[in-house]
Amino acid sequence: MPITKSAKRQMRQNIKRRLCNKNIKENFKASILEFRKLVTDKKIKEAEKLLNEIFSKLDKAAKKKVIRKNKASRLKSRLSVALSKIKVKK
Repeated sequence: MPITKSAKRQMRQNIKRRLCNKNIKENFKASILEFRKLVTDKKIKEAEKLLNEIFSKLDKAAKKKVIRKNKASRLKSRLSVALSKIKVKK
């Protein structure tokens, strides 16, 4: 446990930041799961609409440094490829 006053304050800040970062991560991860379900069900219109929202969430998470920029890019790329594969099959 922290001893000094500044260390106690820092601990409180870390708790708040961790909760905020956790909410951001859970939010885009849930969206990605929903997107993957739409892709497996081959609902292209809904998936396209959700993909734009996911891109926005990933960019915001990368901007706030919750995730790294390259991870956001990698996820966006993989999701785009998944959508384009089902478009080609139809």
